[in-house]
Amino acid sequence: MKPQSLLHKSLLATSVALLLTGCGTTAEEPAVQAEALTTSESALLFGALPSCDEPEELDEVIEHACIHAEMGPFEPVTAAALGAPVLVDVSAPHTTFNISLPRSTNSWGWAGRVSFLPDESGEFAFMLSRHRGLRIYEAATGTEVARECRYEVPAEVCGALKTTILADLEADTEYYLEFRSVLRRNASFSLIVEEAGHHHEE
Repeated sequence: MKPQSLLHKSLLATSVALLLTGCGTTAEEPAVQAEALTTSESALLFGALPSCDEPEELDEVIEHACIHAEMGPFEPVTAAALGAPVLVDVSAPHTTFNISLPRSTNSWGWAGRVSFLPDESGEFAFMLSRHRGLRIYEAATGTEVARECRYEVPAEVCGALKTTILADLEADTEYYLEFRSVLRRNASFSLIVEEAGHHHEE
């Protein structure tokens, strides 16, 4: 399929989703779902991240996180609206944060930020119960942090988690995790953050 055709389909999908969202769709979601797009179309629509080269090395971390995704502890939080002070912290390890995004006031859809403060430097795995990802910013400077790769979690590894994104972070540096959603059903999801290289005990 030609790139122009992919872009056209992605823009059409976005237009339909926005139209239906603007019409107040609540119980019924639009027929055109982000997850229904092909990999190439999703990359055009959401911004491409390379696939993680050795995902099997993440399986231990994901399997451990899956226990918390299914059994807790759970902490419900509402993300701060974009532009508002970020007071919600998701730094606690081995915790499932059930995040709700506020309706965006300066654009369409839902969007919000939470704070994350690692106590060690290294590679962190951000595991989500949705297919949409996140963007990471240094809180003090607003500089976006490069995300290394993305891993679509196979159902046989963990049915409760869908996406893992890796990023290198510095200790004692506050970061903002930014999430967005076009659809209401993607505006509520779970997040678990663990050190990617850390060996977890059952």
